[in-house]
Amino acid sequence: MPRSLLLAAVLAPALACSPAAAQEVFAGAYVHGVDTPFTLRTEEGGADIQAGFRFAPQESLAFIGKPAPYLIASVNTGGDTSFAGGGLGWKLGAGHVYVRPGLGVVVHDGPTERFSSRDGKRTDLGSRILFAPEVAIGTRLSDRLSLEASWVHVSHARLFNWGQNPGVDMMGVRLNLALD
Repeated sequence: MPRSLLLAAVLAPALACSPAAAQEVFAGAYVHGVDTPFTLRTEEGGADIQAGFRFAPQESLAFIGKPAPYLIASVNTGGDTSFAGGGLGWKLGAGHVYVRPGLGVVVHDGPTERFSSRDGKRTDLGSRILFAPEVAIGTRLSDRLSLEASWVHVSHARLFNWGQNPGVDMMGVRLNLALD
C-alpha cells in the first residue's frame, strides 16, 4: 500500500470528526529499529515521523479506566516499515508529569518475506497485522501543549505466525496539542 494512501486511510476518520469530540493531535520523530529485549534484529533503521489524533476519554469504557481512542500513522523516512492503525491510551497522573500507556493494532507495509544478509534468518515481521503497545512519559508545557518521550513496539506476539516474530521498536519524542 503506498505510504500516502496508508496515512490518508488512518487520518481520514479523525478529520471527519467534529473538533468538539477530539481531545488532541500529536506528532513526533522517532528512531526506528531500536535494539531492545523485546525485538530480534530486523536490519531496519532510519527515522520515523509519527502523527495521530487522540479522542476524548470514553466514559462508556469506565470499567477499564476511561481510555482515549487514538489513530496513528508512522512513516519511515528510509523506506523501511511504515504503519497505520488505532488503539486505546490512558493518561495516568493529574500533575505536570504523567505516564501514558497504550495498546493498539496496526497494519504495516513491510516486506512479507525478508532474510538477514548476515546469517540468512528471516527478519520480516511475520504478519501484516501487528499489535502496537506503547508507553510515554510526558510533561505538560501549558494548558494545551505537552511533550512526551515515548516507546512504541510493533509485533504480532506469535499469534499470527508461530515461527516468526522479530518485532520493531521505536523511541522518540512527540508533541501533543489539545483541541478543546
